[in-house]
Amino acid sequence: MAARMKMSSLLTRNFSIVIRPVQYRDLEGIERLAQDSFAAKTEKKAASIMRQMQWLRRWYGLLKFLSWFPNPLQHAFCGYVVEQGRMLLGMIQVSPFNRARSTWRVERVMLDGAADKQVIGSQLLRHCFESILEARTWILEVNINDTEALALYRQNGFQRLAEMTYWEIKPELLAELACAQPDLPNLLPVSNADAQLLYQLDTASMPPLIRQVFDRQIQDFKTGFFAALVDAVKQWITKTEVVSGYVFEPQRKAAIGYFQISLDRKGEQAHAATLTVHPAYTWLYPELITQLARIAQDFPQQPLQLVSADYQPEGEEYLEQIGASRIEHTLIMSRSVWHKVRESKFVSLEGIQLPEVLQGLQPARKPIPGGMSWMAPRQQTHPDRPSLQANSATENINFSCKNSHLEVPCPRESAEDTQKQE
Repeated sequence: MAARMKMSSLLTRNFSIVIRPVQYRDLEGIERLAQDSFAAKTEKKAASIMRQMQWLRRWYGLLKFLSWFPNPLQHAFCGYVVEQGRMLLGMIQVSPFNRARSTWRVERVMLDGAADKQVIGSQLLRHCFESILEARTWILEVNINDTEALALYRQNGFQRLAEMTYWEIKPELLAELACAQPDLPNLLPVSNADAQLLYQLDTASMPPLIRQVFDRQIQDFKTGFFAALVDAVKQWITKTEVVSGYVFEPQRKAAIGYFQISLDRKGEQAHAATLTVHPAYTWLYPELITQLARIAQDFPQQPLQLVSADYQPEGEEYLEQIGASRIEHTLIMSRSVWHKVRESKFVSLEGIQLPEVLQGLQPARKPIPGGMSWMAPRQQTHPDRPSLQANSATENINFSCKNSHLEVPCPRESAEDTQKQE
């Protein structure tokens, strides 16, 4: 350990830090970072990370090829490493959260135990903030007991958004729940035609701040042909099956409940499910969980894992009531675009002149006066000359469009001229 620290100090003195995209030769170092980063975590978590690394090593060439042109898997693996003298000090993986790619998610940050985690982690995060310009908002999920990660993210502008609780329902409890008959008369399968209904349900089920950060649109609830083909191949490779459905309310013509469950046909991993319920129909929680339990009975007996948010207290209360166990408590944090404004350099406004600021209000060219006037010229009256206001009512003004000038006929003869002629 002392030799390693001495080597890192020499590297710090002689080599500069370089941040670049992940390459194939970095996979071995990333596996080492994964083992060091999750040494203090549970064995199940470390095993899950190692399975993901094996999957990445197997499909890295295909993912790298797909990242060169727009497709659903273009950002399946988007990562950066920080390197110092051929030694990896950290790695970060990010991905777009919504279809519009306005919100991006920090999937994981893995740092070397001998390096300065706050400095290296901040450099990786800021590199992503500066290189991915289309991201207006960043989100991430971190264990609430991971104090080092919380300190790193808060130092880089992340703030609390919501708390998430992961639950696990044991197979014995699932078999007991499956004995009941759920009261779901309008349970329908999900298709692209139901995207509008699912979007409205997702909008109504979360607070306005979270809805603004997630920035989901109707397109996020649709599945294209290529994406459906990729999901089918992925399910065939991983030996899983995905079942989804929603509850339709005919009077309001709206979706009031939605579920999706991923079932492991090999019986090696736990089943995973997501559940969304309209706040006005919280009585659907027991019915939908019973439906999930009945679906899981047709597959190998494995526990069912669910996640609930702190803004859905009815779901958490029901899970505690039936005896589900808490397995993890996490925190969703977000970083808005306003932090970019705070971190930008201050610009003094004292030396800026007002004409330079209001250049957009200046005329593009000098206006040229026209020869046409819609008002008669005002004649100045002289005390020695009679006023013509009395005769102005009888004057006719003709406008000529061709010559763009006024043609005023001669006024009628006055009474004094007629008397002289007589």
